[in-house]
Formats: sequence, structure tokens, C-alpha cells
Amino acid sequence: MSSAGVIVTASTDCTGFLATPLAPRLLGAIILSKFIHGSFEMSQAGHNSGGLVVRLHADDNVVTARVDFTPGVGIDGESVTTTGAIPSGHKIATRRISKGDVIRKYDQVIGFATQDIAPGEHVHVQNVEMQEFERDYAFCQDVKPTAYFPDAERATFQGFQRDNGKVGTRNYIGVLSSVNCSATAVKYIAESIGPEMLEQYPNVDGVVSLSHGTGCGMAGSGEGYDNLQRALWGFAQHPNFAGIVMVGLGCEVNQIDFLLEAYGLKHGPAFQTMTLQDTGGTRKTIERAKGIISDMLPEANKVSRTTAPASELTLALQCGGSDAYSGMTANPALGEAANLLVRHGGTAILAETPEIYGAEHLLTRRAITREVGEKLIERIKWWEEYTRINGGEMNNNPSPGNKAGGLTTILEKSLGATAKGGTTNLAGVYKYGERIDTKGFVFMDSPGYDPASITGEVASGANVVCFTTGRGSCYGCKPTPSLKLATNTTMFKRMEEDMDINCGEVLDENISVEEMGERIFDKVLRTASGEQTKSEELGIGDNEFVPWQIGAVM
Repeated sequence: MSSAGVIVTASTDCTGFLATPLAPRLLGAIILSKFIHGSFEMSQAGHNSGGLVVRLHADDNVVTARVDFTPGVGIDGESVTTTGAIPSGHKIATRRISKGDVIRKYDQVIGFATQDIAPGEHVHVQNVEMQEFERDYAFCQDVKPTAYFPDAERATFQGFQRDNGKVGTRNYIGVLSSVNCSATAVKYIAESIGPEMLEQYPNVDGVVSLSHGTGCGMAGSGEGYDNLQRALWGFAQHPNFAGIVMVGLGCEVNQIDFLLEAYGLKHGPAFQTMTLQDTGGTRKTIERAKGIISDMLPEANKVSRTTAPASELTLALQCGGSDAYSGMTANPALGEAANLLVRHGGTAILAETPEIYGAEHLLTRRAITREVGEKLIERIKWWEEYTRINGGEMNNNPSPGNKAGGLTTILEKSLGATAKGGTTNLAGVYKYGERIDTKGFVFMDSPGYDPASITGEVASGANVVCFTTGRGSCYGCKPTPSLKLATNTTMFKRMEEDMDINCGEVLDENISVEEMGERIFDKVLRTASGEQTKSEELGIGDNEFVPWQIGAVM
């Protein structure tokens, strides 16, 4: 390491496709380090712009612009001059790159040049493409003991203790539809419990309706059906609910009785079901459900917050509306927060399988067993086939907004997104919405579509969400509070009413990634203890229950 910044020495224990063997060190220039001044090697741009570029590794052949560059600007420390206009967040070539050569960022492969690229030239979709390349999975190679905090130093929060031993961070009553045909009914049921009634029960956070767009016109078995049932079961059993009323139409494929039988759900004071057809229609169903909820409220109000260990927290790790800064600021900082949670005995869930594509080899090396690593690769291969038979491709992601923010290929996006998972061992790999039954850092299969992905993570048990965003997401989630972490200060200031933490300070204020991770972890504890998130203050979260649909609509 130099005093001026960061130079990471490549590891010698990794082989494979990398020209420089750094694959075991996930984003080595960022996340494993306790580097000076924010973990980055920065080059001052020429005096004509007064801006900055960010170099993430000495062996990269691109740097990232921190300001909008005009043509003809010299970049001190890189010995290049911009050949054209380059937007903030986008890449600048720092050496000549020949057609077919690897584009390298984070000392990782992010794409291949489709034409000769001159030093100082804008490197993006017009001259870079995705290609297949071999990954070295090196299963379990980087597994290491987790440095758990001593019991006396374990963090705590104030949560709602449930009879099944789980701890909630919120205390809602949920009205859950089994099929879209009952969606309007569950909405009206929730609305029938007005503010005047809820004021009598200060320990209850509210009554939320959870409707979705499926449940019939689908196969009664297979992956799509299993996804929906796991999502419904997970929400019905979630510790952030004091009670659940599940409402169906009556004739749908996704029969409530089938769900009860498959998952062993039992009727009781805190769990009731009904169908519009058996109850006698919309009005009678609303009246009956209102009466049931009226009986649930006094019991739900008896539960108050008590001290619970941070080991009872399960954190959903999510990114959306990403930009080039996501992999430099918010995502690695969230990874540090995930490390802290794991060291305190808790659980962190990484998801969005299409958004680890091309970086999965960095996770298999941390798998505690080969079986865990193989489960992850099986999911990758499933997605390759799934996109193929549907006429898509894995590089369909990044989205147009991601590309406008400087992300060129799924490889580049995945390297930044994977940083949310920190550096601890990969303890398990789970299907969508499958109950997480182990502590530590785990992976849950899901699409990259944020509402669908988080629905699965919450169904799996997440009782807090951390959502990083560079372009600006306005996501909220009931019953689980969602913290939004801005990747850059410009967007944070523009959308401050929606953003909870400004991780742009990693670059702008020289805050280290480690310190920002500690801030995020502290905010997670306070949120779990009842402090409202920005999305909760805005009332967002009633329409974000989106189970992942797979299969034909018939």
C-alpha cells in the first residue's frame, strides 16, 4: 500500500481465467481492506475540469469518471487526455485496448472490446460486449473461521418476541390473498380498519393488505406453484405479523386448503382463512374479516418490544436502480454491515441470481462445503437455460437506467452487486422463499426484479431490508422495514426524502468503507428497534408483495 492510496497485491492461490489472479479476493481493492481515505486509489483530473476519477485497481485498464468530462481534459496520474465527452460514472480507457482484449475493472473481467479503444476514450456499450468465459469455481478454497464477537459484546435490539421463538421488528396484522381474484377484497378489508380503531392499539403498526397477480390460470404443480406457496407460507408465518387473515375466491388453482396441508398451517386466533364464495360474496367477506381483525387487535397490542440479540435479525441485501458507484460505495459498505451482522450471530441474505452472474466464482470459493457451492452453480445453469428457452439472455441486465449510470455489462454489474455479500463464508443456498434454517451469510435464488426478489427474501425470514440504489429507488416493504442506501451524494440530495443513508460520503468525504458499514449496521439495529425508515414515513409498502411467477399463464 502506498500512502497516497491503494495498491492491492494479487493473491497467488487462484488460477483460472484471470490474467491477474485476484479472484478469491472479492473486489479486493474495496472490501477486504482497511484502506486509507475510503479504500480507493484516486487520480486528480486536470485543472480544466477540477474533477476526479477513481481507479479501483492498479491493473485495471479503465478508470471511472466522477464528473462529466469534456474532450481534451488531461487526467493527472493517468497520462491520458479525454478524446470525447464522458459522463460522470462512466469509464475512461487508460491505455490502448485492442479489439478482442479484456476490459478490466476491480481487477476482474467486465467485458471484451469490440473495436480498438484509444487511451482517453469513453468505454461503454458502443465498444464493449459480453462474451462467455471460463470461471474457476475453486470450491471452498477461501473458507476461513468467522471472527464472532464474544457473547458479552453481542449487539441487541428491541423486538417483538413470538411464541415460536422468532423475533419481529414490526407488529402488523396482515390480510393475505391466495389469488388475484380476492385482491380487491383484501384491500377493502384492510381499509375497513380505520385510523380511529388503530389509535386504540399503539403497539400495532397497522393492518396491511398483501395481494398479487397470480394464483390461478397456472399449473397446480411445478416451480411457479411452489414459489407462490413458499411465498404465502413465509408471509403467513413471518414474525413481523401478530396475526394473518388469508382470503381466497374459492375455485382457484392455489387452494388455501392445499397450502395448509402442505405446510402444516393450523387455524387459530392469530391465523384465519376464508373464501368469498363460501362466505357469501364481497360485502359479507369484508364484514367477517373485519370482525376477526377486531378480535386480533387487542391480543396483538399486548405484545411490546423487549431486548433481543442481533442474532435474531435476518437482513435482506438488495440493490436496484444501480449505477457505477454502487460497487464502490453502498454495496461494499453494506457488505461490511453484513459481515458485522454475521459476526454478531445473525443472518444476511444475498439474492438476485442474474445479478451475481459472472461473479459467482467469487462466492463458490467461500462455500462452507462443495455441496453448497454446487447448489449455487446449479441455480446459475438453471437461469442460463431459463433465459434461453424464453428467448432472452443473461446480459439483458443491466437495464437502460443502469447503463445511463455507467454500467456496461452484467459482468460489471454483478461484480459490484456481489459486494453486498461481504466476505464471510457462504453457509447455504436456498430456493426462492425457502425458509432460511442456518445462521451466517446465505444466498437465495431470485430474479433481479426488486419487488419479486425481496418478496422471496422476506418469505425466507428477512425482518429488515437494506436496499442500495444509485439512480434512486422509492421502494418500501410491509411488513419488513426497508432502508435505502444512496450510492452517490448528488442523488441523495435530490431524493433525500426517500434515502436513509448517503454512502456517497465514501468518495466525497473520505469515509472508509468499514466506517460506513458500521453506520449501516447501527442504523439496522435502530430500525429493527422501531425507528421508522423513510419509506415507512411516506407510507410505502402496501403494493410490493410480488411473488416470482414462472410458467405458462393458462
